[in-house]
Amino acid sequence: MTAVAAALPAPATRSGHLAGTGALLRLALRRDRVMIPAWVLALGLAVAAMGSSFEAVYGTAAERARLAVSMNGNGSMRALYGPVFSDSLGGLVAWRMAGFGAVLAAVMSLLIVVRHTREEEETGRQELLSAAMVGRRAPLTAALLTAALANAGLTVLIAGGLTASGLPGAGSLALGAAIGSAGLLFAGLAAIAAQLTESARLAKGLTGAALGLAFALRAAGDAADPEATSPLTWVSPIGWSQNLRPYAGERWWIVLLFLAAAALAVLASYALTARRDLGMSFLPARPGPALASRSLSGPFGLAWRLQRATLLGWTLGFLCAGGIFGGIARGASDLVGGNRQTREIVERMGGQQGLTDAFLATMTGMLGMVAAIYAAGAVLRLRGEETGERAEPVLAGAVGRLRWAAGHLAFAYAGTVVILAAGGLGLGLAYGLSAGDLGGAPGPVLAAALAQVPAVWTLTGLAVLVFGLLPGAAGAVWALVGGCLAIGWIGPSLKFPGWAMDLSPYSHLPKLPGTDATAAPFVWLLALSAALALLGLAGLRRRDIG
Repeated sequence: MTAVAAALPAPATRSGHLAGTGALLRLALRRDRVMIPAWVLALGLAVAAMGSSFEAVYGTAAERARLAVSMNGNGSMRALYGPVFSDSLGGLVAWRMAGFGAVLAAVMSLLIVVRHTREEEETGRQELLSAAMVGRRAPLTAALLTAALANAGLTVLIAGGLTASGLPGAGSLALGAAIGSAGLLFAGLAAIAAQLTESARLAKGLTGAALGLAFALRAAGDAADPEATSPLTWVSPIGWSQNLRPYAGERWWIVLLFLAAAALAVLASYALTARRDLGMSFLPARPGPALASRSLSGPFGLAWRLQRATLLGWTLGFLCAGGIFGGIARGASDLVGGNRQTREIVERMGGQQGLTDAFLATMTGMLGMVAAIYAAGAVLRLRGEETGERAEPVLAGAVGRLRWAAGHLAFAYAGTVVILAAGGLGLGLAYGLSAGDLGGAPGPVLAAALAQVPAVWTLTGLAVLVFGLLPGAAGAVWALVGGCLAIGWIGPSLKFPGWAMDLSPYSHLPKLPGTDATAAPFVWLLALSAALALLGLAGLRRRDIG
């Protein structure tokens, strides 16, 4: 609050819609002085290092050419990674990171914009700032400028890093622009969501849903068309990033397409913010009944009220994602013996069983890694209730800390089972329909998805540990989850060493379906999860609230 008070613009003799933007921008950059550099450096350096990694794994032009032919010849692989537009070293870097980098840049941007718009209103800080000479559009403008600076820094870092590694400058700049432009567009979409909803959580959820839809559309379009000309690809901003085609005859006009779409989103957000009052939204919560239902008489009922919408959204999202990837899984078996590079990558991700089973194992593993994002968010909702000063009124009554925490943790743990079951069911049913084995396929695939639960619960326990012992470092949970996701996503294709792969709990699980499984890894991970959670809850009992 001291930083907020120090950033208050001094009273002025004139007013305007953008008055105080500079002061709010400086405040936002100060508050994000750790988060933004961490995002930019982690993503930028990961992309910049990809060239040397590919050169180490695929050192000759012939090996890179075989990899490109393998990927482009299989719809399953195109859905997962996108088509390869050039078999050069730079072309493979663009193939591997254009879509993945665009998704991460979009996540960074939506977090920045929602943090400095709707979250500020929700906590009441924006009302304090608005008491000074602050224009109506100044907070939104400052948030968008903060996101724009972050994406500009990311673009420069990627372009400079790849150029310094020896790749062509034009292609390096194009790849940086493809990733940064996607982040800029989703910053505009997050600004719209912040005007529509009354909570930061829902604004993030809406923007995240748009991002998930964009990825799903891109995957379906690329699976259907190896040239990336499907209409599904072109309605997805993730598809735009890939179709800019760095190192493969750059299409610079796509940058203009990004800028035009981002400008339209920003204009729409400005129009919406001019038509609502501070703290209000266009999708307000419906007023509840005069008397609370009996289900709200305890901490579990309160947690259900707070978590149910998120759980429903994730469940539907996993069901749809499983259906999309299950429908293309049969294509994995179309590869012939000459496509050795593709077979090796998929088998490193999904095991040494038949290629179709390996692809299904890869998909269930990805569902498990993404499910950790839901679990971490459900645990950190406790921290949000605490910092929002909503936990103290609950704990002031006849509710202990452990009962209060148990209500939310029930959704973190049980919700993981629900969303993985939905994803596994969608994957199994869609694959069974496409393969003509509706009676036998869904069961093993569903079991494979549920086999990811111990790994997700291990990360959930780690989140509880951080919340209980180091609540001020709760943001580090996202870094841990993101690190496991990165290991699982790019580790197999870049042949990470065994010790690096073993840092992720997912690496210790059997690759199901198609392989034999023993109880030992499941028992050890469940025991570790329980130990971490118990330590975190013990810390919660002994520390101060807030």
